[in-house]
Amino acid sequence: MREGFAIVAFTARGRALAETLCAALGGTLAQPDGEGFSLADWTAENFPARQALIFVGAAGIAVRAVAPHLKSKAEDPAVLCVDEYGRHVIPLLSGHLGGANALARRVACLTGGEAVITTATDLNGVFAVDLWAARQGLVIPEPEKIKSVSAKLLRGETVTLSCPYSIRGAAPEHLVLADGGEILVSWRDVPHTGLRLVPRNLTLGVGCKKGTDAQTLEAAFVRFCRERGVRPEAIRDAASIDLKQNEPGLLAFCEAHAWRPAFYCAEELRELDGDFTASAFVEAQTGVDNVCERAAYLRCGGRLVEKKHAAGGVTFALAEYPTELDWSF
Repeated sequence: MREGFAIVAFTARGRALAETLCAALGGTLAQPDGEGFSLADWTAENFPARQALIFVGAAGIAVRAVAPHLKSKAEDPAVLCVDEYGRHVIPLLSGHLGGANALARRVACLTGGEAVITTATDLNGVFAVDLWAARQGLVIPEPEKIKSVSAKLLRGETVTLSCPYSIRGAAPEHLVLADGGEILVSWRDVPHTGLRLVPRNLTLGVGCKKGTDAQTLEAAFVRFCRERGVRPEAIRDAASIDLKQNEPGLLAFCEAHAWRPAFYCAEELRELDGDFTASAFVEAQTGVDNVCERAAYLRCGGRLVEKKHAAGGVTFALAEYPTELDWSF
């Protein structure tokens, strides 16, 4: 999980500006004049860990520093370059998904300078699907497909979007809601050749035997997603019974996916009303007739969308958070 900003400057004037930015934005400030400082090492350490890297100095320095670490627009952090007077703030990397364009505008307000935005959709006032997806919490598994959608919108052509959720506000120009759209908003892993946007709005309910290791849980999870047609990116968190809250395997499994698990006592789970898959064996072991379905349902307060799936001593179920999107950014 990326956290905070990392800022570096190379001249006395630049460091003064960097200190101002650090005070306003938070984050860490590098001291290049310190003994043994290596820009290559600083970049290697911060590039995978920070939300943004801000270079106060020449753009060429920033480009050469980050070049060895570039992966994709879906993975790279925001990278900004600011001249030492703060006159020009240039988002070099991850303008939309990483938030570099928005951060550049914020920094420019602090320095009294200008955010130098070069993204075509921003310059032409056209709907930016990647920026909209980021603001709505939608994952883009195949970011390389963004450019075809943006190209059509820039040409003034109509793009269709399929979405099972209500979307507040008026749709942007040239964007039309339709079944079988070129853009698909769904957590279902269905065949689709266009741009897929995956909402992170599911809770994974988990039941497992004592001592189940993370590898067993992961294998069962892969099978569950494949058999039930679920995009794994859609899962926001996990839930189970409090009897499992100290299970090393379950905790490691959740940590590997960056899920924060919630645990509930048997009484809390029993009190739920709903159509749950009952098991006398589970009730004898835990005090409640079902763990995975009830825990998922209780965690998100939504609806159960995938009932109990059992394999190798592991059970999974899915519940969906109430979801509504918004056309605004």
